[in-house]
Amino acid sequence: MKAPALVLVLLTACACGTSTAPASPVRQARITWQDFHGVRLPLSDLDGPRVLDHDRAKGFSHTREGALLAALHIGVRANSQWGPTVFEPTITEQVVGPDAGRLLEQTRTTYEESRQEARLPQGSPLGKAYVDEEAYRWESYATDAATVDIVSAGPDPRGTTVRATTRIQVVWQDGDWRVVAPLDGDWGNAATELKSLDGYTRFEE
Repeated sequence: MKAPALVLVLLTACACGTSTAPASPVRQARITWQDFHGVRLPLSDLDGPRVLDHDRAKGFSHTREGALLAALHIGVRANSQWGPTVFEPTITEQVVGPDAGRLLEQTRTTYEESRQEARLPQGSPLGKAYVDEEAYRWESYATDAATVDIVSAGPDPRGTTVRATTRIQVVWQDGDWRVVAPLDGDWGNAATELKSLDGYTRFEE
C-alpha cells in the first residue's frame, strides 16, 4: 500500500531497538499546535522552534526535546509539497550529510513533475497535505546527535487511514539542530508502513 504524500516525507522501521535516550529533567514546557498547510505540528515555548518566518522553522533547544521538534519541523518542510520557497532554503540551510545535494535535486524534480501535472504556476505550493504527526520513538540520543522514528498518518485514495514511520537523524551544528539527509536523498529509504503504535509515544495535545 502506498503511503500518502507526506507520509512520504515522513512522508520511520520496526527493527528499532529499545530507546537509549536519557531522561530529561522535569520541565514545564507549554505545547501549542500549528496548522502547517494541513499538517498539525507541535510548538514548544521552551524547545522551539523560536523562529517561524515565511513557512520556515529554526531555533531549537540543545536538548532531547529540541532534537525531536527539529526532526519533525525540518523533515516536514524538506518536501516538494510546499514549493521551492520552502524546501529550497530548508534543505540548503538545515539539511546536512553526504546525500543532502541529492535530496535537493530529487525534491526539485518531484516538485516540477507534480507542478506540471497539476498545471500550477511556477513556484506555487502543490496544495495541502492532510497528515497528522501522531507519535515518536527514540532510537538513540547523545548530546550532539540523535535518531528518532516519527509516525505520520493520513488517508489513502480510498479514505482509509494509513501510517508510516520515518527514521530521522539530527546533529547539533552551528548552534542549532540539522537533519541528516536520508540515504541517496530519498525519504522512501527511511520510511516504513506501520500497523500499530505499540512502543511509540504519542505527541501530547
